[in-house]
Amino acid sequence: MHVDPERPVVRVSHGAQGVDDRGLPDPPDGTVHRLALTFDAFDARHHTLWLRYAHTQVGGRAAAETVVDTTCARLLEHWPHVLTQESVARYAWALLKEEVAWWLDDHAREPALVDTAAFHAAVRKLLNIEKRDQFEVLQREMRLYGAISRLPERQYDVVVLRYVLQVPDEEVAEYMGIEVATVRSHVRHARRRLAKHLDVRETETEE
Repeated sequence: MHVDPERPVVRVSHGAQGVDDRGLPDPPDGTVHRLALTFDAFDARHHTLWLRYAHTQVGGRAAAETVVDTTCARLLEHWPHVLTQESVARYAWALLKEEVAWWLDDHAREPALVDTAAFHAAVRKLLNIEKRDQFEVLQREMRLYGAISRLPERQYDVVVLRYVLQVPDEEVAEYMGIEVATVRSHVRHARRRLAKHLDVRETETEE
């Protein structure tokens, strides 16, 4: 999916007042206000998940907020164009991931997924290792992180969304612009890859 590479430096407040603050015209029919309100509704639905995802990648609340604010600024800047996309949620997700990648590159950092508490909880669920020796758990966590980082992009996204962020399959499908059946297929393929990398039986990674 093509995403406009322009990265506005302005930080915008959402809603009609934010549009006015940025000096955009307010036509008599209220078109700009309606577009802003439409963005507000979209943002309200997805903002928390965007922040949680960004936090798993950049490793801090302030950095995550910066990434999401910049993503929102870009979305709002081109909102009429965004609304023409086949899937607005998928377009926004691609934009968010692009901003995350730029932030990591700018700060010479690797994704911080392994340092998050959510990742450690997901490991135990994904590998069904709640009752195992803690040293073994730690070893497998590190190996699993390496294995996850080598997954194909879509499988990586599915694992992070579904297991780390606990997003239902239907919402994962919406964010990624794919069918629910495809989400579940990505899950199966990812689990097989992870089981192979970790040298465990696939039954050990059953839900």
